[in-house]
Amino acid sequence: MTASGPVVVSVQGVSKRFVIRKDKSLKERLVNAARSRQHREDFWALRDVDVDIHAGTTVGLIGPNGSGKSTLLKTVGGILQPTTGTVSRRGRLAALLELGAGFHPDLTGRENVYLNASILGLSRAQTDRHFDAIVAFSGIEKFIDTQVKFYSSGMYVRLAFAVAVHVDPDVLLVDEVLAVGDEPFQRKCMDRIKSFQKEGRTIVLVTHALDTVVEICDRALVLEHGEVQLDGDPRDATRLLRRDFEVVRQADQEAARAADTARPVARVERVRLLDATGAVTDAIGYGEPCAVEVDVQADTRLDDWVLGIGIDTPTGHGLWGTNTQLLGQRLEPLVGARTLRLEVPGLHVGGGQYQLHGAIATWNGPEVHRLPEACSFTVVADGTTVGHLGVAARLAAVTSA
Repeated sequence: MTASGPVVVSVQGVSKRFVIRKDKSLKERLVNAARSRQHREDFWALRDVDVDIHAGTTVGLIGPNGSGKSTLLKTVGGILQPTTGTVSRRGRLAALLELGAGFHPDLTGRENVYLNASILGLSRAQTDRHFDAIVAFSGIEKFIDTQVKFYSSGMYVRLAFAVAVHVDPDVLLVDEVLAVGDEPFQRKCMDRIKSFQKEGRTIVLVTHALDTVVEICDRALVLEHGEVQLDGDPRDATRLLRRDFEVVRQADQEAARAADTARPVARVERVRLLDATGAVTDAIGYGEPCAVEVDVQADTRLDDWVLGIGIDTPTGHGLWGTNTQLLGQRLEPLVGARTLRLEVPGLHVGGGQYQLHGAIATWNGPEVHRLPEACSFTVVADGTTVGHLGVAARLAAVTSA
């Protein structure tokens, strides 16, 4: 993407160091005061980060836990000061960085609206004009005169987000706290973010919802160990991060298998996706034929068994599944190792990242073993649809009113 607007946030050579103290109590700190260097450790949450954010863009910050995403967002918001480097900002900035940030627990919701709005630069008269809209958006009218220390986490987020989006910000910073709200409120927040985009405002978003990054962001930064690994197209960024996640997941699975002393009598060892030529692949085009190959192993003879496969989203939601029982195919008894292949004439799911799982069950009994997240793959969309379903459509007729 080529940014054309002015730079509203400039992060130049920013590093942030935290000191981790190993003393467990105040007494230990006093006793070890003379040797304090031996009982502390420097942790660099950010290292030499350079980012320019242009007006009217939506930038996603993604990465594994502990990668420095929230630290960078707080540094941009002025909550944290960098150890080295500079951060320059232009325009009014509103931040929703953590649960209850800027709220005083002993004040009511009404009082906190005015307090929060004043921190963000609004006068009392301006807040008066926005107050009814803020309360209506939050949906907590009945509790607006209750002390916020009695609010649920969802109520905190509702009110905080309502204030942040009604102070007319040029730059909106949003952390993962949006995941705390219920689904209707999350949809309302996403609608407001999209309306901000249409108005040409700048948004910086930290989230673990990678599909959301692809959907709404113009640009994404992948952070790992406090360093920017990639700054570019959201699809490239999420693909890189998911590839890293897959490496870690496979290592964890191998370690778990090595440590498992109570293995099931039969199990799924591996699952692979094959393209139309029979080659192992991790990417396939929309609607193309493919096959799923499954390695299974039985330590003792297993009669009347069933093999199942399925496609899941990265968050574990099942999209599709089948098994040999549903297909009306009985399998010969399983002893030792075997590889089976199920063919799929056309994979009609939308573009994005998916996972395959494999499972073994008995014909009229329980599941014996399941290997979740056994294989990750990408479906390359044809550009005519969005979402997980690959449903074709065409314009059939146009009628005049």
